[in-house]
Amino acid sequence: MTAPLRVMLADDHTLVRAGLHKLIDSLPGVEVVGEAGDGQTLLTMVEQMHPDVVLMDIAMPGLNGLETTARLLQNNPSVRVMILSMHQSEEYVRRALRLGAVAYLLKDSAPMELELALAAVLRGETYLSPAVSKGVVNDYVQRLRDEDQPGDQLSPRQREVLQLIAEGLSTKEIARQLDLSVKTVETHRTSLMKLLDVHEVTGLVRYALKIGLVSV
Repeated sequence: MTAPLRVMLADDHTLVRAGLHKLIDSLPGVEVVGEAGDGQTLLTMVEQMHPDVVLMDIAMPGLNGLETTARLLQNNPSVRVMILSMHQSEEYVRRALRLGAVAYLLKDSAPMELELALAAVLRGETYLSPAVSKGVVNDYVQRLRDEDQPGDQLSPRQREVLQLIAEGLSTKEIARQLDLSVKTVETHRTSLMKLLDVHEVTGLVRYALKIGLVSV
């Protein structure tokens, strides 16, 4: 028979731990092997009990859940840390994931969600509560929009000229296609080389490939 999944709880509220303990014990193939009310106690117990999973609150006295996660995984990298918190801030979520947590659940989640999260973690996946996941994705998209993307420094006309150069058109062909004078196209080519700090057409082609103006 497969050994049960060994879970340890870390939360400074006794009633919360009791509720989690009862809920987890009701799940098939899972058992609670220990409880801690603060981070330092948890670290000591992990060394003694060797759990597979730690379900951890963030707000704990002495050593908060995020700092505890970092210290725990430094010496016990195989333990899977699941954060259970009332904090929905994207900053908390990002920090928890950076420190090595594999799940982030909100305390107002439905009981069934804990079972789904445990199953996902056992499959080697990362689990985020839906409300948290939406916030993280929105935050990521906003940061992408705020960042300068490759090619953003080029004007629309410069991008047109660069694409046609990369496609192998001559200066005269580009001038005819864009209804420009040959001298204007040459000026665009020169300004592109200066702006991108390249000194030959092959450099322009490589840059066009890099920013997705053309494909190989």
